[in-house]
Amino acid sequence: MNKEQDFTHGVIWKQLLFFFFPILIGTFFQQLYNTVDTIIVGQACGTNALAAVGSTGNLTNLIVQFYVGLSTGASVVIAQFYGAHDDQKVSQAVHTSYMMAFISGIFMMLFGLFCSKACLSMIGVPQDILGDSAMYMSLYFLGMIPGAVYNIGSGILRAVGDSKRPLYYLIVCSIVNVVFDYIFVVVLHMGIKGAAIATIIAQTVCAICVTVQLLRSQTSFQLKTKLLKINFPILKKIIKIGAPAGIQSTMYSIANILLQTKINAFGTMIIATWAVYIKIDALFWMVMAAIGASITTFVGQNYGAKIYSRIKQGARTALVIALTMAVSLSLILCFSGPYITRLFSSDMKIVSECQSIMLFLMPFYFTYCCVEIFSGTMRGSGESFKPMVLVCLGICVLRVIWITFVSPYFPSLKGVLVSYPITWTFTSILFIFYYRHFKKTHLKE
Repeated sequence: MNKEQDFTHGVIWKQLLFFFFPILIGTFFQQLYNTVDTIIVGQACGTNALAAVGSTGNLTNLIVQFYVGLSTGASVVIAQFYGAHDDQKVSQAVHTSYMMAFISGIFMMLFGLFCSKACLSMIGVPQDILGDSAMYMSLYFLGMIPGAVYNIGSGILRAVGDSKRPLYYLIVCSIVNVVFDYIFVVVLHMGIKGAAIATIIAQTVCAICVTVQLLRSQTSFQLKTKLLKINFPILKKIIKIGAPAGIQSTMYSIANILLQTKINAFGTMIIATWAVYIKIDALFWMVMAAIGASITTFVGQNYGAKIYSRIKQGARTALVIALTMAVSLSLILCFSGPYITRLFSSDMKIVSECQSIMLFLMPFYFTYCCVEIFSGTMRGSGESFKPMVLVCLGICVLRVIWITFVSPYFPSLKGVLVSYPITWTFTSILFIFYYRHFKKTHLKE
């Protein structure tokens, strides 16, 4: 039985939710195995090893998130061709995307192998862990080709409405990663080198699974090795949509790095509290990312089919779903905050401070929903540059301005953190006004 979905007809809310939940569960598994990864390294290798692995996170995220954004362009282009039932263009886009994955993977691998130590030194990684950090990062980037291939492969499947198979492969990847982590780190005492190798193996298994599935497919998105080549007009379209999404992701990372430096000034207890809060807060961002991916694919197919009224209905439905989930999560997490925080720390100062942060920020989750839904709608329609500009100005630049020039007049943690709801609200207002213009110019019947 085919798992692909044609989003150009059917009950919209059911289609969005059935597509949304596998993505959400897959993201949860990814977070879970990353957390288990951290626990195994921390318990088996000690504080220095844990710090060495952790110190690479911001830098690797800058590179990987740009590529993930770029691959979004491939998903949108394929979804549009699939919705238009243009089988030839679907095939060309699939093979162009796979070639882009190989080429991007090679560049990211070379960056990791030759630039890791210099980049880590540039961002101030302490000398006592710099060697281990550089080794871990180099090995991590050694697995970028299979990582890029899996990302593109799963994006192709989602573009044609299949979010279940990428979930299955991610579950397999999670299990493989944890098993090999335990074998290499705990049993064979290979340290953080073992953790990096386990990640490479897991990514390779995922890449093989998704590639075999596409090779065996009997549809327009079947992968054929003899057809692997770059179609430059399609590549241009992919980059036009994907590059702004990648830049947007890196801007988020840069803004968050700057915010972290401000938080670091409040001392060890606040740093630990914020680290716990981020783990809990990740639940909301997983939900938003999943609903954003769902509406992007939904819109992509309907835009290709030129069913603009359905796009507008889908955006409204997705916004209702996002708002419902944001408010529900806010209530659940605020009321259960102390109990969840105790899973990470038994220090009552941290528990109390974390609960204070949750009550301060989480009631404003709903203010972000318009950003995710309307940017996904526009991106699915092929408009990626202007949403990037709105997000960069409204969230990233405004947050940096607040942190740099305003928060010094309010020398407290909440004086820094209030930048979150302020920037979410401001950017949502920008998107509401621009989306009204966008509907008139891009979604006219």
